[in-house]
Amino acid sequence: MNELIEKTLSGFYEICDANIPEKDQPKIREAFAFVHGIFEDEAWESGEIIVNHSIEVAQIVLHEIGLGVDSVIAALLHNVYYKEEHIKEVDLQFGKAVTSILEGMAKINALGTDTVELHSENYRKLMLAMAGDVRVILVKIADRLQVMRHLDSQSEAVRAKISSETSHLYAPLAHRLGLYYINSELLDLCLKYQNPEAYNTVALRLKETDRERANFVAEFVKPIENKLNLKGFSFDMKARTKSINSIWRKMQTQKVDFDEVYDLFAIRVILNSELENEKSDCWQVYSIVTEEYQSNPNRMRDWITIPKSNGYESLHATVLGPNDKWVEIQIRTRRMDEIAEKGLAAHWKYKGGSGSSEMEKWLANVREILENPDLNMVDFIDDFQMNIYADEIFVFTPKGDLRKLSAGATLLDFAYEIHSAVGDRCVGGKVNGRNVTLRHKLKNGDQISVDTANHQRPKMDWLDFVVTTKAKNRIKASLNEEV
Repeated sequence: MNELIEKTLSGFYEICDANIPEKDQPKIREAFAFVHGIFEDEAWESGEIIVNHSIEVAQIVLHEIGLGVDSVIAALLHNVYYKEEHIKEVDLQFGKAVTSILEGMAKINALGTDTVELHSENYRKLMLAMAGDVRVILVKIADRLQVMRHLDSQSEAVRAKISSETSHLYAPLAHRLGLYYINSELLDLCLKYQNPEAYNTVALRLKETDRERANFVAEFVKPIENKLNLKGFSFDMKARTKSINSIWRKMQTQKVDFDEVYDLFAIRVILNSELENEKSDCWQVYSIVTEEYQSNPNRMRDWITIPKSNGYESLHATVLGPNDKWVEIQIRTRRMDEIAEKGLAAHWKYKGGSGSSEMEKWLANVREILENPDLNMVDFIDDFQMNIYADEIFVFTPKGDLRKLSAGATLLDFAYEIHSAVGDRCVGGKVNGRNVTLRHKLKNGDQISVDTANHQRPKMDWLDFVVTTKAKNRIKASLNEEV
């Protein structure tokens, strides 16, 4: 066996061992033996070995997208389908599901892209209709990512055609499916071949400033790490540099130089939280971060209460770090991070899905997302989590203690949450440093202090605007005592 194939295969099998059920692993090995028996060390004109390409596509399908065994096998066999004499063998040996994916890929390949408007939504719908099974689209995205990673070996004309297809068709599809990092890498690679000067300019400046960023990050994270450890959180912190394409676009739209792009990187806090504690844990960390560093409230983004339409969940804050440098910090749990990494495929995993019927439901959902760009996937794919959190908000006391209240809660509800005597004497307060009335409705992340006066007593009309059971019961009790 070719040395390169052997090396790639060894890494692929390690990933299979960690991610594929033991009972299915012989099927993967059987699929490799099948494809290697047909192509052996055969290469394309570019010099790339066909079997090596197939293994790398299968690895992306499994490790970076997170699909199951049928999709992985289809990825391994996707070049076999051009050899008509082997199609029946594939059907008999690997089953209808694998054959269906391969047939869909063949139909898409036959569509061609020379005479269509690639960026049109109609073309994507046509592609989906031809594919039949949504897994076809996902395997095609994996195939395209592998091709883009090896585009150096192609002629200039081929590079131009493939990078144009990718930027107009495959990158938007990846983004639509929540495959943010695949979308980001695809667009970086498109920039590399469509505008090499821009790509190289940004890449060089990133390399030159790498040590400076690393020193800044180390200084920034140290006090936060110490506080999170004291609070007993299990977490990881890391910095993630923006993609080259994203930095370049920002330089163009804002008409600034590289050194003037303030958010070159983001700090990410990834919490190991139980599902029921996710939201409160994220808000606690938010409180710790904004206590340590001054925050810009206008740049705060809450995608935990209401995730983005493709399922992305995270709490983003922009804070003033060392040397008066603004830094974006992203707070999320391990589950949220995996969904951001692997998109919709991770939703199925975290819904506790097992077996083909659950996978079929998930794939039907994905199909609906692709067919209807205006559809919010949270409505039906992530409702299990939204139902847990839809009726709650999380706010903070002046000391930074987290309190959970019903959605729609007012300052007065918060006062009663602290203590019934504080509620009875409440005359107003401050939310995020601003004076507010008793009726002021609270939002996630608000930092609240309550003002009291000895002369204050509960009023009947308070019952018209408080929402928590605790506040209502205490007000009624106090009014009855006065009768």
